[in-house]
This record gives sequence, C-alpha cells and structure tokens, in this order.
Amino acid sequence: MRLSFVGIDPRSPDNGCPAVFVDEDTGDLWFQGETVTDREALAEVTRHSPLGPAEAVVRVPAVMKAFIVEAANGTYEQGRRGPGPHPGRG
Repeated sequence: MRLSFVGIDPRSPDNGCPAVFVDEDTGDLWFQGETVTDREALAEVTRHSPLGPAEAVVRVPAVMKAFIVEAANGTYEQGRRGPGPHPGRG
C-alpha cells in the first residue's frame, strides 16, 4: 500500500490531525481525525447508515474541504509531506 499525504489542518496545534491521504494503489481516500463519541451525533448518523463493528465516525472540520477536493480530483501535489517525523530527514 502506498499512501500519499494530501494535507493537514493548518490549525492543528500538534500537527497530528485531521489529515487526508490517498491510497495510490486503489484511489481510496483515507481520513485521520477525531473519533466521534457523542451519543446524539452517533444516533443521528446511524439513523441513515448503521455502524458496523469495525467502523467509526470521524469528524473532519470544514477547513479540510479543499484537501478532500484535491484528493477526490487527483490534483494534489505528488510527494507532498506532512510535518513529520520523517525517517532519514536531517
């Protein structure tokens, strides 16, 4: 599997998430974000789509829309790297 980094929330205090990735082998989009645990929010989601045992709802803030569009359209910069850490980086 080859994941390409597309973007991270520039407001993230620890450069950890949310982030968007593309699986280069399948074209699937991968989202890193805050797992939703609020019962009311989960109830609203499951009214439309039940959650399987291995599934989670992940919140991705609106500021990430541009990265999601880049990922979906394939217009993201190849080789873009997140803030790290990166093995082999000086």
